[in-house]
Amino acid sequence: MKKLENKVAIITGANSGIGLATAKLYLQEGAKVVLSGRRQEALDEVAKDLEGDFTIIKADVSKLEDNKRLIQEATNKYGKIDILFLNAGVAPPSPAHEITEDHYDEVFNINVKGPILATKEALPHVNDGGTILFTNSIVHQKGFDGLGVYSASKGALRAYQRVLTSEVKSRGIRVNSIAPGPIDTPIYGKMGLPQDVVEEMGKGFAAQVPLGRFGTSEEIAKSALFLASDDASFINGVELEVDGGLSQI
Repeated sequence: MKKLENKVAIITGANSGIGLATAKLYLQEGAKVVLSGRRQEALDEVAKDLEGDFTIIKADVSKLEDNKRLIQEATNKYGKIDILFLNAGVAPPSPAHEITEDHYDEVFNINVKGPILATKEALPHVNDGGTILFTNSIVHQKGFDGLGVYSASKGALRAYQRVLTSEVKSRGIRVNSIAPGPIDTPIYGKMGLPQDVVEEMGKGFAAQVPLGRFGTSEEIAKSALFLASDDASFINGVELEVDGGLSQI
């Protein structure tokens, strides 16, 4: 039997990178998947190559009304939710002396407010014994220059996850997060930096990883499958570092 047979999963930030790789894997494992993202054209494009029972919903997780609509449309189609994977995030860099209010608002609205509001809207519809999963990051464990606000947002998300784990324990809902290290995803191309700077940044990150390379979205997706499946039935409240050892030594 497939690991997620007939489970209903919602994935935000699912039009590329980790979210898309996870959606593909969940579908292969029998789940019914709702893919959400901010750009309709990107969702339409990826839908062409997907196989299985899925639907796409355009939603900006930083907006309360979009979160409400995402959960409403998803539950109208599939009923209850078994897996809520709050993966959407942004990581624009800024050194401390150049941080603006707009920069702060963008990062925290998407990385913190979004998952918190989506969780609030989804909780009445999540099956007892279900799973809530966040994409976090190892950045809040180490100090990476220029990523102060991003690191702060991920630290906030980790703190929220701990409290949520306690608040839903009576319903048997497991709450976990994945903390990727350097992963080869489109997020680096969305930092607003020149390509040569992004490439040099990437080389620097890879050099710090004990395994000497970037990870792949597919490797993160396998961790997301594990945490959402019964294989992880006694794993709860953890942040799983998937970073080639970068945060450990």
